[in-house]
Amino acid sequence: MKLAVKSQAKRAEKRHLTPLGDIQANLLNYVAEIPDPRVQRTQKHSLKDILVISILAVIGGAEGWEDMENYGIAKQQWLEEFLELPNGIPSDDTFRRVFEKINPDALEQCLAKWLQSMLGSIVGEIIPIDGKSVRGSYDRNQGVKALHLVTAWASEQRLVLGQVKVEDRSNEITAIPALLELLDLTGAIVTIDAMGTQTEMVKQIRHKKADYIVSLKANHPTLHS
Repeated sequence: MKLAVKSQAKRAEKRHLTPLGDIQANLLNYVAEIPDPRVQRTQKHSLKDILVISILAVIGGAEGWEDMENYGIAKQQWLEEFLELPNGIPSDDTFRRVFEKINPDALEQCLAKWLQSMLGSIVGEIIPIDGKSVRGSYDRNQGVKALHLVTAWASEQRLVLGQVKVEDRSNEITAIPALLELLDLTGAIVTIDAMGTQTEMVKQIRHKKADYIVSLKANHPTLHS
């Protein structure tokens, strides 16, 4: 009984909500690390403002550039409390142009760092890594294959820690190491299916100071026997 109570207390402590002010400050600090791809004379809006509005809009359910602009307009009074907004809310075309030029890897790393700063310690937490195809992301007429993502999931806190796209003509074996490189996994327990049962992958997990559970099948005959 005492162990159960302690376990519940630890879970409740992990799920303690981060104050809104800290979330805002952390997000601003992390997006400031992303290089601005624009020519200086075209910088009517701060890159930090554009990125923060777009991230918050997507969290709120935005699915396109116009949704981001509409979110900004609807929340402008609140956004002005912590953003510069020298020329008001950026237009949908501005959001589109910035995201066409920005380094996606830098953005991915920024979001992963920001999320983990809010999660705090993941020591002892199980982090499953798995690949899934995004439903409806293919286009037969254009010959576009479905988007396949490898995702790291924080099981206790029920949050995605990070995602990496599996490139065309590749597989999860190349995508998983790229995802592991993004994350601070110190003290966590990483689980991967049989595709991830690779010597180099296990070495990388140990290098990240995490433990691992991998699936073993007959495709590794010597080890399997």
